[in-house]
Amino acid sequence: MKSNVFFQTVSHRPTILQTFVVGLLVATAVGLTATIVGAADPPRPNLLVIITDQQQASMMSCAGEKHVKTPAMDRLAAIGVRFERAYAANPVCVPSRMSMFTGYFPSRFGMRSNAEHRNPAPREAIDGAMGWIFRRAGYDTVYGGKTHWMRGMTPQTTGFRELTLDQRGGLADACVQFLEKKHDKPFLLVASFINPHDICYMAIDDYTRAEGKPIMYPKSHVERQCLARAMQLPAGVARAQFFETYAPPLPGNFAIPKNEPECIGEQYVRIRGFQDFVRRNWSPERWRRHRWAYRRLTEMVDAHIGKLVDVLERTGLDKNTVTIFASDHGDMDGSHHLEHKSVLYEEAARVPLIIAGKGVERRGEADNTHLVSVGLDLIPTLCDFASIRPPEGLPGRSLKPLVLKNEPDKWPDQVVVESRAGRMLRTGRFKYVVYESGQNREVLIDLENDPGEMNNLAGDPKLADILNDHRRRLRQWVVRSNDRIAEPYVPEGE
Repeated sequence: MKSNVFFQTVSHRPTILQTFVVGLLVATAVGLTATIVGAADPPRPNLLVIITDQQQASMMSCAGEKHVKTPAMDRLAAIGVRFERAYAANPVCVPSRMSMFTGYFPSRFGMRSNAEHRNPAPREAIDGAMGWIFRRAGYDTVYGGKTHWMRGMTPQTTGFRELTLDQRGGLADACVQFLEKKHDKPFLLVASFINPHDICYMAIDDYTRAEGKPIMYPKSHVERQCLARAMQLPAGVARAQFFETYAPPLPGNFAIPKNEPECIGEQYVRIRGFQDFVRRNWSPERWRRHRWAYRRLTEMVDAHIGKLVDVLERTGLDKNTVTIFASDHGDMDGSHHLEHKSVLYEEAARVPLIIAGKGVERRGEADNTHLVSVGLDLIPTLCDFASIRPPEGLPGRSLKPLVLKNEPDKWPDQVVVESRAGRMLRTGRFKYVVYESGQNREVLIDLENDPGEMNNLAGDPKLADILNDHRRRLRQWVVRSNDRIAEPYVPEGE
């Protein structure tokens, strides 16, 4: 009971009156917000949500990446469905995580980027957060690791019991201890790991050293230790041999597109000095070293995830646990001379998503058809597996029908992604992006023929109808979702 906010603010030993009040509030909340399975129904499954930070969709060996080994993620993919067209709501930490844990786009809370994380979170975001939804429905809700939400949002205020603040190996160990215990009721456990996010420090440190600036984030010794290990060459391998044999090659879309919108440079790259510095100054070898380290950091977090997969199997919990694995956003990983995230290129916006375990029938399959918004669809999916009615008004959909053998006849044919200065709409073949500033504001990409996004077709008269269709779609979405941030710059369509 100590985790209950009411008791934390009143007393560690609740009175009979306090117990009655809390019980009444919980019972009322359950009746208003969730429909739970009856006593005669099968036991509700446990729910395990594993989140990594800054892992692009292709950064798994099961996704075809030849220079990384991710046996734990591969094991989940082998007993689940891996979604190849899953996108972050906004390809940067705070907005994406706000969406994942509220079920709404970050624009609903006035969020463009991480810059708004110090703003107080609205009551709606706190009271309607994931933890409360499942706690009110009778789940033991537990959270460990990175949060990175708006001010006022903590595991406790969003309905969770905090397991640990550790975001690395300590988190994995704490999760193992929790999973090994006897559970009297179903649980929702969130394990939020930090890596491969430590790759950020490579560009930041190179920039501060070159510019003679004080080192940034001086408390991040652990992060630098992980990055230093990730950057090490294999034992006994000389530098020349490393680049000849071991280092990943430059990506096929390493070049900067000739007609790249000006807004990318102005609103995404040059406002962060280190991103501009590496785009202009890093050598091809330095970029390849970055790509090597990014993969080693991914392998580090995969080892942590492996501990969770092991304990599920060892304890038999895997037979009644749904595991959802995802990341908050990707990393550019050298594409278009960029690292970090935020931009609306595929490497930053598209993320890994695997649903595995109890209730998954299409095991070992890769879904390369359905468009998914991880931020919008996560809560409805968890609710569906738990037989809980999700809160009214959430714009997302449950992905549970997509992991069954009889998939739904209809599914949305588009997905929208927000960012600090632009909006993106993806359909089956094409991707449309519009930015708030610059002469060259619109982008139309044929992802089927140009997956590297090197050729902007927005000015091609042969594709005028397709461009206008995507303009109309995005405009309709902006109006329907009351996106006041994008409303001034998203065109109507002709």
